[in-house]
Amino acid sequence: MIGLAAAGGLFGTLIGSFLNVVVHRVPLRRSIVSPPSSCPACGSPIRPVDNIPVVSWLMLRGRCRSCHEPISARYPLVEAVTGVVFAAVLLRFLPSIVGAPSVAAAAGAALALVAFLYLSAISTALALIDLATKRLPNPIVLPAYLVGAVLLTAAALLQGDPAALGRGAIGAVALGGLYLLLALAKPGGMGMGDVKLAGVLGLFLGWLGWTELAVGGMAAFLLGGVVALALLAARRVSRSSGIPFGPWMLLGAWIAIFAAHPVASAYLRLVGLT
Repeated sequence: MIGLAAAGGLFGTLIGSFLNVVVHRVPLRRSIVSPPSSCPACGSPIRPVDNIPVVSWLMLRGRCRSCHEPISARYPLVEAVTGVVFAAVLLRFLPSIVGAPSVAAAAGAALALVAFLYLSAISTALALIDLATKRLPNPIVLPAYLVGAVLLTAAALLQGDPAALGRGAIGAVALGGLYLLLALAKPGGMGMGDVKLAGVLGLFLGWLGWTELAVGGMAAFLLGGVVALALLAARRVSRSSGIPFGPWMLLGAWIAIFAAHPVASAYLRLVGLT
C-alpha cells in the first residue's frame, strides 16, 4: 500500500505540473492544451527534459535555460504539494479497495478514489486562482458537479450503498443553499463562485457521511474567520477588503475528508457532550 501511494505521489507531481498551466491560463481564458508551455519571459518552448516535475527546476537552479530569467518557486511547490496530496488520498481510500468484500465493491471503491483524486487536483487549482484573482472560475467548478455525480453514483451503487447518493444530494443542496442565503443576505460578502463551490464540496462530503459534511462546513468558517482576524490585526486588510474564501472552504473540506470523526469527537468533548 505504501508503494502504491508513493507511485501515486509521483503521478501527482505530473498532475501538479499540468495544474501550473491551469492556474496560469484559465483566469486569462486561454487554452490549457495549446500552445505548448513556454518561458513567460523569452517565449522559448519548454523542452521535455526541462519539464520533469520538481527535478528540472532544481537542475536549472530556478532559471530558464534560454534566457536565465528566474522561474517562480511556485511551480515546483505546486508539483510537490500535489504529489503529497495524491499519496495521502491514496492512503485514505486504498484500504476500502483492498478490504472490499467483492469485485464490484472494489470497483466502486476505486471509482471513489478517482473522484477524490479529481477533487484534490481541482482544489489546488481553485485555491491558487482564488488567492491570486479572487475568482473561482466556472470552467473548473461546474464540471465538478458532473464528474462527481457520475463517479460517486457509480461508486455507491457498486458498493451497495445507495444511501450515499441521498447524502450527497442533500449535502450539495444544503451547503450550496447555505452559501446562497449568505450571498443574498450580504451582497459582496460571499461571491457566487463560493456558492457554486459549496455545492460541489457538499456533494463529496455528504457522500462520505453526515459527520464529514458537518465538520467540513464548520471548518471553512472557522478557518476563514481566524485568517480574516489575523489579517485585520496585522493591518494587511481593512474591514471593507474582500478576502478570498475558497481556499478555506477547500481546506475545511479536506480536514473533514481525512479527520472528520476525530475532529468531531474532540469538539464534543470540548463542549462537554461526551
